[in-house]
Amino acid sequence: MSDRGVGTVGDAQVGAPWADRDHTAMGLPVSFDLPVGGHLDALADLAAGAAYLEWRRYQHAAALHTELVVPEEDRDERAVDAFAQCAARIATTLSVSQYVAERLLDDAVALRDRLPRVAECLRDGVVSATFIRTIVSRTELIHGRPYQGLVDADIAAALRKPGTWSTARVRDLCDQMVYRRDPDAVRERRDDALKGRCFFTEAGLDGMATVGATMSAERAAIVARVVERLAAQVCKHDSRTKTARASDALFALVKHAPFGCDCARPECAFTVVDADEVAANAARIVIHVVTDTTTLTGPAHATATAATTSAETATHAQACDIDTTATAAEDVSVDEVVVEEGTAEGAATDEAATTEAAAESELVDGVGYIAGLGIVSGAHLRDLAADPATLIRPLGDGTDTPLPATQPADPYRPSAALNTYIRARDQYCTWPGCNKPARDGDLDHITEYDHRNPERGGQTSACGLGAKCRFHHLLKTFGDFVDDQYPDPENPGRVIRTFTIPEGRTVLGPAHTGFDTHPGLDMIVFGDPPATGKNHPPAPGEPE
Repeated sequence: MSDRGVGTVGDAQVGAPWADRDHTAMGLPVSFDLPVGGHLDALADLAAGAAYLEWRRYQHAAALHTELVVPEEDRDERAVDAFAQCAARIATTLSVSQYVAERLLDDAVALRDRLPRVAECLRDGVVSATFIRTIVSRTELIHGRPYQGLVDADIAAALRKPGTWSTARVRDLCDQMVYRRDPDAVRERRDDALKGRCFFTEAGLDGMATVGATMSAERAAIVARVVERLAAQVCKHDSRTKTARASDALFALVKHAPFGCDCARPECAFTVVDADEVAANAARIVIHVVTDTTTLTGPAHATATAATTSAETATHAQACDIDTTATAAEDVSVDEVVVEEGTAEGAATDEAATTEAAAESELVDGVGYIAGLGIVSGAHLRDLAADPATLIRPLGDGTDTPLPATQPADPYRPSAALNTYIRARDQYCTWPGCNKPARDGDLDHITEYDHRNPERGGQTSACGLGAKCRFHHLLKTFGDFVDDQYPDPENPGRVIRTFTIPEGRTVLGPAHTGFDTHPGLDMIVFGDPPATGKNHPPAPGEPE
């Protein structure tokens, strides 16, 4: 408890301060004099405890809603209605704003009514409390829909899979489960969002301001790539941060002004850079999108079995014109897969069973994945694919013929097909909790590549490579962190990842990857790398 009074002045506090409670009874260490492993064990246990306490917080808030709001909902026309008054009680008691209290109440009601199985995951410490706001906000579209229980069950089942999560992977999971259930509703909401796109400025502190715009995901990705490309036109002595350079680069592009390195060295080749010239002469910008071929043809019935091809679509435009119609290119392959139906197990009532039966008759659509930006709906993807300039290139020919794993006569460097496959499979850096896109990271040999005897280990193969952002790649290379990756014995074609810290504690890798977004990916087969070839050491940024 805090030292804020509850009730009238002089009233006793409700409960004893947490510091005075029996730590042993709560399973907490009585001392902080622990080895490193003990502190890490305690932190993991406390994270589960925090999730449980957060679940109880939501339960109490939901109970208040049941007591104070539900009886008044159908006839409450007051200026300050029952919901606002209930939130005001919470805000006053906790000394928080009305907005914070109403968001707490909204989330509690959503967990109670829309996502009860996700709430159980929070209770059991399966999901962190930090992810709940993401899950609630990304599932608002399903409220009151007949498939609401199925989406809740789908998300909860995924959260309970062995493995770790990041904010980006949780966001993508929710979007995937929602988008596939009701393509018409998603399309309608996307149309409304496109109509509401905007540009804005906002005054900040210390003479600063924020400039922003809302636009389609692919256009946002193109803008980001153009800015990043210009911002990179500096030498290593430039004093600005990467984000500061990007801010200056954006202004230079809009103003058609010169952009330059600020190192002030006479020999610097980037003292003055023509932003327009850089943009005009830059190679095409490629925005990578992963999808299945059946998604391109439209929604399939939930019980249908379809031949699917996982594909990687690369949407690009000239850097000098971010409004240029997007182009595309795909890479991936597959076989026959069943579009699976997530079901709510053990319906308690006939009404619930009827709801599930109704939901099963709904169409189920696929999704697309834009590298770095997450999931887009099938309708959005089909809009991209319908452009006349779009090129779709499936990886492989749809047969069991193995694809080349390495470049010709070079067992160290992955082939273009394997490179594309790994980035599509991993989606983000595979290090637990990391949100960096795999498309922008390095491909790392899980076992160090043996340049003298390539056949001995560190194979350049689908199971032998993984995506890592530069920081985690360096952490593994120069630190005492060890990762492993091996075939999943229960799911052929898939892999299990583990990460071990210097003290020996091992953590599983991501629970949700491209395999879960596009199941056909695990049907791709690669051949063995050649036994001989160029055995050169890696260049900076290359996989090890």
